[in-house]
Amino acid sequence: MILSSDRKRTSPYELILFFSLVPQMTVAGGKMRQYQVVGRKAATLDQPNPEAYRMILFAPSPVVAKSKFWYYMHQFRKMKKTTGEILDCVELKEKDNKVVKNYGIWLRYDSRSGTHNMYREFRDVTLTGAVSQLYDEMAGRHRTRPRSIQ
Repeated sequence: MILSSDRKRTSPYELILFFSLVPQMTVAGGKMRQYQVVGRKAATLDQPNPEAYRMILFAPSPVVAKSKFWYYMHQFRKMKKTTGEILDCVELKEKDNKVVKNYGIWLRYDSRSGTHNMYREFRDVTLTGAVSQLYDEMAGRHRTRPRSIQ
């Protein structure tokens, strides 16, 4: 039980006010952000200008975005971090975030019993806010870790 400084019991109203003032923390301590990562295979004598690949990813930090980029590139193309290079990693921001919108998100996640596909809808002012809600809801309702969601 939370007690005030003069050792009296706090009222329910004070508790609600206290918890509403605490900042909302999501997804391992940070809000999900949208990143554009551009990478390619490292240049060699045989291929001096290799093809570049661009991905738009959601991650809490640029380090995690780069890591996800290499994870997906290894799955889609024969490319690893040791044989490639990151050309650019930029956070994408929405221009107009004053209007509440509905977002529908298709996702795939791994659970204890297998892999599942799912469609969820969220209301938020930004796409990154909707994705943060998605990660929070999947952790709460399905006990899914962020690394299990694709």
